[in-house]
Amino acid sequence: MELSLLLFLALLSGLLLLLARGRPKAHGRLPPGPHPLPFLGNLLQMDRRGLLKSFLRLRGKYGDVFTVYLGPRPVVMLCGTEAIREALVDQAEAFSGRGKIAVVEAVFQGYGVIFSNGERWKVLRRFSLATMRDFGMGKRSVEERIQEEAQCLVEELRKSQGALQDPTFFFHSITANIISSIVFGKRFAYRDAEFLRLLDMFYQSFALLSSLSSQVFELYSSFLKYFPGTHRQIYKNLQEVKAFIVRSVEKHRETLDPSEPRDYIDTYLLRMDKEKSNPKSEFHEQNLIISVLSLFFAGTETTSTTLRYGFLLMLKYPHVAERIHKEIDQVIGSNRPPALDDRAKMPYTDAVIHEIQRFGDLIPIGAPHVVTKDTHFRGYILPKGTEVYPILSSALHDPHYFEKPDAFNPDHFLDANGALKKNEAFMPFSTGKRICLGEGIARTELFLFFTTILQNFSVASPVAPEDIDLTPRESGVGKLPPSYQIQFLPR
Repeated sequence: MELSLLLFLALLSGLLLLLARGRPKAHGRLPPGPHPLPFLGNLLQMDRRGLLKSFLRLRGKYGDVFTVYLGPRPVVMLCGTEAIREALVDQAEAFSGRGKIAVVEAVFQGYGVIFSNGERWKVLRRFSLATMRDFGMGKRSVEERIQEEAQCLVEELRKSQGALQDPTFFFHSITANIISSIVFGKRFAYRDAEFLRLLDMFYQSFALLSSLSSQVFELYSSFLKYFPGTHRQIYKNLQEVKAFIVRSVEKHRETLDPSEPRDYIDTYLLRMDKEKSNPKSEFHEQNLIISVLSLFFAGTETTSTTLRYGFLLMLKYPHVAERIHKEIDQVIGSNRPPALDDRAKMPYTDAVIHEIQRFGDLIPIGAPHVVTKDTHFRGYILPKGTEVYPILSSALHDPHYFEKPDAFNPDHFLDANGALKKNEAFMPFSTGKRICLGEGIARTELFLFFTTILQNFSVASPVAPEDIDLTPRESGVGKLPPSYQIQFLPR
């Protein structure tokens, strides 16, 4: 009995000694932060409402640059416009590495254009930018593709005859079809069963990726990966999408005409063939499959979610929709479809779209970065490989740049003369070398889809504007608007 007691006391003393030693070892000189516990890290300082709330609360105590231990690993947080720009723009190369998102790591594994690093990332990004540009300016420009898709949507919405509906399906369909036309060389019919299944996989996965359970998984993935959870469902969903992509690649191989590549996949296959004798080539099937998955997923989910937020905000603030209708009537009229050239003549509409992106705050904690070398930053030393989170939400809600950061206010992007004004804190696509490579397409989509819908329809809801709740359904890696019903009433 005495021996058991002595063993118990020895174990307890050892545990207390470990706790007292505090911070796990880290090389360099990291920014200050809350005192971590072994293995648990800063779990005790985490807010049950999620990582973003936790980081913003800690910012109040430790300032714009601080260290948080997510489980056993240190992650440096960058908050505020200045800190983010100093890192991602002024020291762009040092901060250009991509960190992992634990819940999708088993799918991407460092391949493809979004989650790769080093030479692989540079080669794939250059190729992807050039190819997307070429197919966005070929026989049919991106603008023309979006205009055509917008007209298909208008026809579909007219069929609804003003009935109440959830707009998620429509916004997913139109954005998926644009990236699909560039990547796969085709668009899908809105009722295509395979297409609907893919969209459902994306929608589910983005919601799960942004859930609280996925945020907990980020802290303890090395342990939790052995148990059931959202990571298993995300993996299953994205494997199904990968299987579709594999089938598409095989069809492309069978029908490939080297003299006339039809899309991203054809162009990649030709590059693969050209480099087949190079054992170090990054143009292999794994990078192709994961790059297509990355482009298809990101190109569908981000813009469609922004449109969902946008039209919820139009229901909440009908006076804003009315002003857009007036600007559309003055600049475009009703006899022709909106064109990209109209944007410069429609500062109010452009400001509203900017404000939707700012307020919607789609990727609030930003995609994780990694420093590519030992880096001096604001008096600290970040060792090579240190993870860094640029908290984009802290820039998009920066009170030094936005007069009413927590309110929806298009005036944030208008000067005293009513002209559109730029804002350094506006970085919904991130900034620096890792800025979203689909930014140009996304901005074109948002303007043309938004104006085409409001040119043809007014929007209504049975819920009074003051009763419409804007509270996000999920807020983690991504921020999802709440579900809602909307009527599209022909004008």
